[in-house]
Amino acid sequence: MNLRLNTLAKMVDSGSRVADIGTDHAYLPIELVKNGKIDFAIASDVAAGPLENAKTDIAEAGLSAQIETRLGNGLETVTHQDQIDTVVIAGMGGKLMVDILDAAWSKEYQFDTLVLEPNIGEAGVRNWLMMHNYQIMDERLIAEAGHTYELIKAKLTDTKHDLTEKEIFFGPFILQEKNPVFYQKWEGQLAYNQKLLQNLNKAKKKDEDRINEVNHYIKLIEEEINHD
Repeated sequence: MNLRLNTLAKMVDSGSRVADIGTDHAYLPIELVKNGKIDFAIASDVAAGPLENAKTDIAEAGLSAQIETRLGNGLETVTHQDQIDTVVIAGMGGKLMVDILDAAWSKEYQFDTLVLEPNIGEAGVRNWLMMHNYQIMDERLIAEAGHTYELIKAKLTDTKHDLTEKEIFFGPFILQEKNPVFYQKWEGQLAYNQKLLQNLNKAKKKDEDRINEVNHYIKLIEEEINHD
């Protein structure tokens, strides 16, 4: 288990019933069940190959009675009978993650706790959470093997928990903590957006909307990384 998966595991509440969507060898459910933190999980994937690998790993760990593998798209593999209260979705784009959550939501599938790790488009995920009355309870920004990861834990509530533009963009807890990884990530993003702006300005036909958007991102980032 690497740092990313270990951090995800820590964000799962003891005794919860977990669906791991887009499971990676079922490493996370295996770890959670083996350590006695949970006693039931669904390991779900859209691709048959990875799911077979997961099935093998689960069997080798002797946990086939407690971890079920399901083949299918997103949360379509979960039924009300499973009584899943916690959904983990890690290692996919934020847009796809939101599509998966939306599809379930439209069929009246709502889950108490979401543990999410989008590898791009994190702001879109936070915005979805806010619009669906989820309250962000915890966030972690970590670096591993040359990548940075934002991990978000949210719980469903009865009311909307408004976030500011910066909280949606950077993450409310991540913004409060501003660990060394924060500066590493956002200095890189600043350089990327500055280069992008140069290229946009060089174009024969200028996309003013995109230029304004990138300028706005640059301003947001500069304010936070230069702000003590």
